[in-house]
Amino acid sequence: MGFFVEVLLSGLMAGVLYSLVALGFVLIFKASGVFNFAQGAMVLFAALTFVRLLDILKDSFAPITLSLIITIAMMVMLAMAIERLVLRPLVNQPGISLFMATLGIAYFLDGFGQTLWGSDIYTLDIGIPKGSIFILESVFDGGVLVAKEDLVATVIAGLLVVTLAIFFQKTRIGRALRAVADDHQAAQSIGIPLNYIWVIVWTVAGLVA
Repeated sequence: MGFFVEVLLSGLMAGVLYSLVALGFVLIFKASGVFNFAQGAMVLFAALTFVRLLDILKDSFAPITLSLIITIAMMVMLAMAIERLVLRPLVNQPGISLFMATLGIAYFLDGFGQTLWGSDIYTLDIGIPKGSIFILESVFDGGVLVAKEDLVATVIAGLLVVTLAIFFQKTRIGRALRAVADDHQAAQSIGIPLNYIWVIVWTVAGLVA
């Protein structure tokens, strides 16, 4: 039984991490009707950017914080540029055009990331505890083995999901996003600017990446 719970927890923790990537897909599709095939490439580009910046700034003050801030800023600008330069001109175009556009963005980001940051392999150490711990020892004989890295990453991912849920449920912009997701024309008729909303959606997708 303990082994079953261990496998179950591992699967749940992996699922929480994957849900962040899925969230980027859903955000853009619901608000604009575009299935963003470039979301995976955005995640890869963000990871490459963070790792390389961390290596470049390793001797500076608070390298992890600086690298994270710069990476977030770059992803926000990248997402806004994609929306403004590529997808906005394709509004009301056939779905295949949008599909090919996001597919092209994915290939572009793959190549651009390797050109900008290189294709070398780097290790990432941001201070997350390593090793494994046993939990639920009072419930199961010998306890359940859980990797500390997975546990910390799951907590962080869970907090991000909760934060985004509160954003969509409680804030004015979040409610506007939901209105656009339900009905584009109705949202536009009551004064919600679709272009502005799509910029926000792509920005949030960039942040999630």
